[in-house]
Amino acid sequence: MLVYPSGIDVSGSALRFLSDRLSAQRRQSGTRWRSLSAGRQALLALAHLRCGHTYAQLAAGFGVGTTTAYRYVAEAVELLAALAPNLSAAVKAASRKAFVILDGTLLPIDRIASDLPYYSGKHKKHGMNVQVITDLLGRLQWASAALPGAVHDIKAARTHSIINVLADAGLPCWADKGYQGAGGTVRVPFRGKHRNLSAGQQAVNVAHARIRAIGEQAMATLKGWRLLRKLRCSTTRITNLVQAVLTLHLTCSNKVGKGSWSPVG
Repeated sequence: MLVYPSGIDVSGSALRFLSDRLSAQRRQSGTRWRSLSAGRQALLALAHLRCGHTYAQLAAGFGVGTTTAYRYVAEAVELLAALAPNLSAAVKAASRKAFVILDGTLLPIDRIASDLPYYSGKHKKHGMNVQVITDLLGRLQWASAALPGAVHDIKAARTHSIINVLADAGLPCWADKGYQGAGGTVRVPFRGKHRNLSAGQQAVNVAHARIRAIGEQAMATLKGWRLLRKLRCSTTRITNLVQAVLTLHLTCSNKVGKGSWSPVG
């Protein structure tokens, strides 16, 4: 396999953060020797998450075995996922804001047609349903565990107790028509075709749509990590991958995609 120098559009703060955590974990476990330093392991993991490089590609680029590359990525992802905030902590942190935006996204997965639990009728593809909460500026605040794509947004929100936690915090939340009947502090647009609504209802729906559109920035944050655009791993690992990306986003001062380029290879 040919190897060439490349780059990752990830901020240097993300690399430093993960490298520091991996170094601390190695000291705690008493690790004496590894094929790669903590910094190189962090870079390898970021290359997998951000660019979606396979383990074979990573192994060739970093001069390690494929099994080692897999183990290094799994270790880094598990460490990051453990640092992700839970729903209660995220809502508490957002309670000082005027409102939040709730939306669901489908992370495409590599599955055959017979895997009906993972097939989303809305998106016409197989995937995993992830619920996302953003602030009024469209910044990602929290992402849920992944559920099979056949699960509707309202059911996913209830499964994760999002509606109850928001209601207990008294935090207003804007959501789309997929959350009709949610209750609590969740606000949804009026049902029906736009032309059949009254002038007042149309104005409310237009304003509501403008607010919800801000939340699309958070979806772009998730999908900016190319691995999440088409997942070919076990569905049991997807939650950890999403939580790892969430941790990197929340803990790094520079947003992903707007920082410095980290060299690879």
